[in-house]
Amino acid sequence: MSDKNGSNYEFLTTGSIPKVILTMAVPTVVSMLVTSFYNMADTFFVGRINTQATAAVGVSFSLMSVIQAIAFLFGQGSGTYISRRLGAKDVEDASRMASTAFFAALGVSCLITLFGFIFLDQLAKFLGSTPTILPYAKTFMSCILIGCPFMISTLVINNQMRFQGNASLAMYGILSGAVINVMLVPLFIFVFDMGILGAGLGTLLGQFCGFCVIFTMSRKGNNLRINPRHITFSYKYAKEIIRGGSPSLTRQGLMAISTSMLNVAAGVYGDAAIAAMSVVTRICFFIQSVVIGIGQGFQPLCGFCYGAKLYQRVRDGYMFAVKASAIFLIVCVAAGAPFADTLVRIFRDDEMVIAVGTPALRWQMLTFPLVSVIQMSNMMLQTTGRALPANILAASRNGFFFIPSILILPYFFGLDGVEAAQALSDFLSFLLATPLALWMLGQLKGK
Repeated sequence: MSDKNGSNYEFLTTGSIPKVILTMAVPTVVSMLVTSFYNMADTFFVGRINTQATAAVGVSFSLMSVIQAIAFLFGQGSGTYISRRLGAKDVEDASRMASTAFFAALGVSCLITLFGFIFLDQLAKFLGSTPTILPYAKTFMSCILIGCPFMISTLVINNQMRFQGNASLAMYGILSGAVINVMLVPLFIFVFDMGILGAGLGTLLGQFCGFCVIFTMSRKGNNLRINPRHITFSYKYAKEIIRGGSPSLTRQGLMAISTSMLNVAAGVYGDAAIAAMSVVTRICFFIQSVVIGIGQGFQPLCGFCYGAKLYQRVRDGYMFAVKASAIFLIVCVAAGAPFADTLVRIFRDDEMVIAVGTPALRWQMLTFPLVSVIQMSNMMLQTTGRALPANILAASRNGFFFIPSILILPYFFGLDGVEAAQALSDFLSFLLATPLALWMLGQLKGK
């Protein structure tokens, strides 16, 4: 075993659990926050164009969720396997998986770009574009589709490096892409007067630069190298990618569907309602990205320790991650809920947008603390290879519970039902996550 992997092994399997999780989580949290920030920056700068452009970015968020879903299928599917194999000290097998998953994801991303352009009109309408939003959505989505191979490749490498315990190096690619995006978008929109096209081009160039940086970082130190000679066509690898990555695919894929359904439900009440829900979604994702980052800091410890048969350490790591993320969310609710209208106004100073967005944001904040249990339980089940319960839980928040909520609540409560649908879904998902987590913790205790 290499020195680097050896040092990671010792740290992840013997270090203080709070120190390990926070050390692994900090670069991931930074990456998630910066990614969320530049998504919010797009919304902020585009919001200075008009309400339709703001709504178009919200519609395009569904497409980005689909692309991220594919990336997480290959990235987390291979990453969970890689961490377990490194925990078992089988570096050669882990290396073959890394290259196989990367090039498979690259091929799929090119197909997404091709078919996305062929069916661009239909795709934009399906994701919730109204006739007035459609021209803006098509322009922005075209840039997203061109950048799809870079986005997917970046996220696959990022996840693989993170599961190896090298989150700090993985952070640089995400940070560089985000910084370039934030710099270019206002330049293209306001200086070059490119409108929504400027936002799309800034995002595209940020993704390209981010990929170049993270690929360079993956060649440093003793990271597993991406090499076409290591590609291995194996049913075992395909099965492991699906087993480890399908919960992420389910979670992200249903996020795209739920966002599309949210846009359609909000669209009944006008473009301002779509814009408002888009703003709320971005704010909530920004806050919850810290929770996701803490969970992703827990995952390398979980994978290495599970592979090394240190099951009590997996249990202790899970409990710490739940407590840390819950405390953070409670603080966010206490600080943010009283100023929900101000938060929405920052992104779009439109009275109709604020009127819809303020109660929607408060509804979602009401169930924020419950998300800590949902996210950590899902990540524990996924990383330990419990595909079925992980998929069930991943499908709950944006699928099993959200889809009925967004269909039923507006029928009885109108716009109030649209605003409260995610909060109800989170509460029901928490009720499902709790027994699944207790079952898994019992399995680990029995081992």
